[in-house]
Amino acid sequence: MKVLNFGSLNLDYTYQVESILIPGETQASKRRDIFCGGKGLNQSIALAKAGVPVYHAGMIGDEGGVLLDACRENGVNTDFISKIDGPSGHTIIQVDRNGQNCILLYGGANRSITREFVDQVLDSFEEGDMILLQNEINELDYIIDRAYEKGMMIVLNPSPYDSALDSCDLSKVSLFLVNEIEGYQITGEKEPDRILGRIREIYPGARVVLTLGGDGSVYQDETGAVYRQGIYKVKAVDTTAAGDTFTGYFLSSLIGKMPVPEGLKLAAKASAIAVSRPGATASIPLRKEVMDFIPE
Repeated sequence: MKVLNFGSLNLDYTYQVESILIPGETQASKRRDIFCGGKGLNQSIALAKAGVPVYHAGMIGDEGGVLLDACRENGVNTDFISKIDGPSGHTIIQVDRNGQNCILLYGGANRSITREFVDQVLDSFEEGDMILLQNEINELDYIIDRAYEKGMMIVLNPSPYDSALDSCDLSKVSLFLVNEIEGYQITGEKEPDRILGRIREIYPGARVVLTLGGDGSVYQDETGAVYRQGIYKVKAVDTTAAGDTFTGYFLSSLIGKMPVPEGLKLAAKASAIAVSRPGATASIPLRKEVMDFIPE
């Protein structure tokens, strides 16, 4: 099985603040850092650090050389990353004193995907391969349709959730990775068990991982069987890549055919390490670090 992540590559402008700004407020930041990020890039690097050979497909702009470097330095295949004229995608991220964040996203080159480019990329993949998707690039509906036609396993993290997803045939998705907010946006339900139940009603053939912040995570398979995992408590520094780290490590466990409870535990440990460090890609741990992690 080959693994393709068709997703975003961003430059993250990260500002340390006392508290997340409210409308009308002006506040001096304590520090600014520039990191490589984007849900797509973060998840590719998490997969690679978890030991999975992964291909990344996407677009970068004029200042995107550092994003290519980040992929290569972390073992991500860059054969399907293309450069265009114009700005790369970027984000403005506020991180407060408790490590919580809010993110403003500008798509840039990530919104320049063409159907011709999609076809060129997917020509190198076949039935049984896995494709991982988020919602930070355009042509998502076309990518899902073409991947489904080829018989690929489609994994979707529908974030950020917006109207672009309305044109996607989500019944073609094999595995959803969602948090509580995305679960509510998909189902209209707020309680975790009701979110899972509703997803099973709408997409009966799909599996789902629902992450619940401080309450851990829940996995539901296509039969309705449920597995739960708590968090490992650490001092939070920056939660930016926590979910993406969880995604990469949990998918590595599926690819490695680990039992689901062990996979959830692996992903929870990796995510705990990530939140204890600043930055996005820079915070994602190596597999050995995760295996050696001893909870307090």
